[in-house]
Amino acid sequence: MANVKMKAKYLNPFTDFGFKKIFGEEASKPLLIDFLNALLPQSDKIVDLSFKNNEQLGQTELDRKAIYDIFCENEKGEKFIVELQKAKQNYFKERTIYYSTFPIREQAEKGEWNYNLKAIYCIGILDFTFDDYETEPEKSEVVHTIKLKNQHGKTFYDKLTFIYLEMPNFKQTETELETRLDKWLYFIKHLEDFQTIPTIIADEVFSQAFEKAELAKFGQAELANYENSLKIYRDLKGVIDSAFDEGKLEGKLEGKLETAKSAKLMGLKVEDIIKLTGLTKEEIERL
Repeated sequence: MANVKMKAKYLNPFTDFGFKKIFGEEASKPLLIDFLNALLPQSDKIVDLSFKNNEQLGQTELDRKAIYDIFCENEKGEKFIVELQKAKQNYFKERTIYYSTFPIREQAEKGEWNYNLKAIYCIGILDFTFDDYETEPEKSEVVHTIKLKNQHGKTFYDKLTFIYLEMPNFKQTETELETRLDKWLYFIKHLEDFQTIPTIIADEVFSQAFEKAELAKFGQAELANYENSLKIYRDLKGVIDSAFDEGKLEGKLEGKLETAKSAKLMGLKVEDIIKLTGLTKEEIERL
């Protein structure tokens, strides 16, 4: 008899709704702080966070708008951008670097100012791999930490940090979990498949995370929003993965337009299609 997958008890954290439910609500701050502290060095631990407006506007009308999944600030004024990336997209690295310029520029003070900036952390949780390291040791690594360095590999500027988590590379089983970060990555990757809370991550913080993720506790409106978010997640991954497999997103305009048409027919938002293809809003609306 074929195996039948049990109905999910917990939400999929790779959906927009699921990610923000677990990490992006005011009541979720202890979870977000715990997760970020698992990523950061001991010397950079966060005591408290405040959520900031996740919509950032450029300084002129010509500047594009950036909308972060989560944008927050710690008690020292340091900024954290946390982005969930569901599937491969053109120029993803460039987009995260572009995003980092907004919290840098917003620190500028009127009048006399000494340019002493607060640190910026850009964190990307990726449901795909970069495929940049075909013959390098980094190919199988989960955590990639990037800082601005000189030609000798020494850190030139330590207040701008990019951290990318390639979730498909995380292969550890429950018995192999050692660090706090291991446990968070295990939770994120397998949450939708859990039917019970694994003993090794059954502490107070994770119990709160499981409680927030339990579908049975959602009202009808939340369930409807989640189901819609889950459909978008599956459709978006399907469109993007197919487009990359067929070489349609490797720079050819015709392929991008074809992919955008498919995405529109599936009902994806214009914002998601822009991220997916790199086309402009006007190009997409003309389809």
